[in-house]
Amino acid sequence: MSMQTTEPAVTGNSGATGVLLVNLGTPESPAVADVRRFLKEFLWDPRVVELSRPAWWLVLNLVILNTRPRRSARAYAKVWTDAGSPLMVISRRQHVALQAELDQQLDVPVPVALAMRYGKPSIAAGMQELRAAGVKRLLVLPLYPQYSATTTASIVDAVADELRHWRALPELRFINDYHEHPSYITALADSVRRYQATHGEPDRLLLSFHGIPQEYVDAGDPYAQQCYRTAELLVQALELPADRWQLSFQSRLGPKQWLQPYTDHTLTALAAEGVKNVQVICPGFSVDCLETLEEVALENRDTFLGAGGEQYGYIPCLNDDASHVRLFSALVSRHTQGWV
Repeated sequence: MSMQTTEPAVTGNSGATGVLLVNLGTPESPAVADVRRFLKEFLWDPRVVELSRPAWWLVLNLVILNTRPRRSARAYAKVWTDAGSPLMVISRRQHVALQAELDQQLDVPVPVALAMRYGKPSIAAGMQELRAAGVKRLLVLPLYPQYSATTTASIVDAVADELRHWRALPELRFINDYHEHPSYITALADSVRRYQATHGEPDRLLLSFHGIPQEYVDAGDPYAQQCYRTAELLVQALELPADRWQLSFQSRLGPKQWLQPYTDHTLTALAAEGVKNVQVICPGFSVDCLETLEEVALENRDTFLGAGGEQYGYIPCLNDDASHVRLFSALVSRHTQGWV
């Protein structure tokens, strides 16, 4: 006997267009057990770690998940707030702000659901929320400015996995990236100018992007190229000469070569060269999270000052800034042409 999926009752405007806003995700708490559960889901994704599943299962379950969760839990505890994980708190504010912006700008309702690739609320839950609202056309907006198979493509996989259980499929569109969107570059440049209006201009502006293994890029992943393009457009907007900025990559994992130069090595080298004042911005992150607030703002600050630097500043992500939300709205309007 075949099994059939029961479709939920439609409560909204049947035929509507909906938006699924997706970020990476976060543990439910900084407790070791919750961090371990999150890391297990994240690191088991074959888009993230492209190794033989049996071999990787042994390494992940017998080595990494017995050591890394405690270290990561301590790091999460440093940035956790009374309201919860910074990534989740800010993502929820983005969600609310984008819904309000779309309600104001569009003539028809376009419901927005928030989802996380790993952890909760899941992509499946977000899609089911939109289906229950009567959505027949679905736009997926990953909150990754630059495309990578490790991030955006993984979201595509998760959406496809959920749709395997649906009998009536929606029309479907994905936003691959927005790494060179003029509004994105302008918002980044404005955030740098606002920060420097208060803290002054540094000797060097460091653009730190999340790294991926070099072999992924060698295999055709366009991520590095898009990072370079974002950096090029940002420094053009800021009119920075070549000796006033640098690009680097952070957050590597394991012994393999990742995209270089590495952020921590770069900061040590800058201090050794006599650079005294550095400011760092992370244009590959749409929301402040563990990698920006703990690794870049705290850990890398200690690295630079410990190597002889004197002033270190972290420029926050765009988060739920009004210009960022307007960018999301513009992306939705552009990619729903013919739908809305």
